[in-house]
Amino acid sequence: MDTIKDTVTLIPFLFITYLAMEWMERRTEEQSVAMLSRIGKFGPVLGSAVGIIPQCGFSAAAASLYSGGVITVGTILAVFLSTSDEMVPIFISSSVSAQTIGKILAAKFIIALITGVIADMTVRIINYTFRTHKHIHDLCEQEHCGCEDEEGGILHSALVHTLKITGFIFIISLVISLLVGFIGKQAMASFMTGIPVLGVFLSGLIGLIPNCAASVVITQLYLEGLLTAGQMMTGLLVGAGVGVLVLLRTNRHQAENFRVIAVLYGSGVAWGLLIDLLGITF
Repeated sequence: MDTIKDTVTLIPFLFITYLAMEWMERRTEEQSVAMLSRIGKFGPVLGSAVGIIPQCGFSAAAASLYSGGVITVGTILAVFLSTSDEMVPIFISSSVSAQTIGKILAAKFIIALITGVIADMTVRIINYTFRTHKHIHDLCEQEHCGCEDEEGGILHSALVHTLKITGFIFIISLVISLLVGFIGKQAMASFMTGIPVLGVFLSGLIGLIPNCAASVVITQLYLEGLLTAGQMMTGLLVGAGVGVLVLLRTNRHQAENFRVIAVLYGSGVAWGLLIDLLGITF
C-alpha cells in the first residue's frame, strides 16, 4: 500500500512534465529550447528553490527534463541535492521547531545552489564530462511512444511516457520497500553508530536508495539522536527520491548517468564531512 501511495502521488508530476515537453517539441520547440539554453546558467537557482518543496515528483520531473536535454547537469544536481522528500512532514509531525526546519532547508538550498553552479561552470570549462548531445527526440525514440505520430497527439504521447515510467517506479519501489522492511531501521541505525566519519559515507549510501523511504529512515534516525548533523545532511542531500530511477530509465547515456550519480554522492559526502568538521548543528 505504501508503494502504491508513493507511486500514485508521482503521476501528476510526471504527466504534466511530459505534457509540457510534448507541447514544447510540437509547438515552440526551437524557440523554447533556445530560450532555456540562454538562461541555463540560472537553472541551479530555480532548481534549488523548487527542490526544497517536499514532493518526490520534482526530482522525477527534473530527471525527465535533463534526459530531454532541456536543463543542465548543474540544474538537475541542484534539484537532487535540495530535494527533501518526507523530511519536512516528519519534522512537523515530530514537533521540530520551525526555526530548525528553516535552517536545514536553507542549508540544503545554499549547498544545492553552490554545487549546481560549480558543476555548470566545470562543464563549460572542460567542455567534455557531461557534454553529451541530448534532445527531446531521444526520449521519444527510446520510449517508442509515437511522438512523431501526429494522430496520437501530445496527450497520448505524454500518457504513454507517464504510464511506462510509473510502472517502472512501482516495481522497483516495491522491491526496495520490502528489503527495507526485512532489514529494519534498527539494523541500519547500529550500522551507523560509533563511526562518525564512516557514518557520513554510509548515510550517503542509504540516501542513494531510489525511494522516498530513504529520507524517512535518515530523518527518523536523526530525530532519535543516532546520526550527527553531517550524517543527516549527507543522507538528505544525496537522497533524490525516485529521481535517480527516472534518470536511469529515461536517459540512454548510462555512463553519463553514473557520472551524475557519482557527483551527487561525492558532493553530499563532502558537505556532510564539512558540516561535522565545523561542528555545525541545527
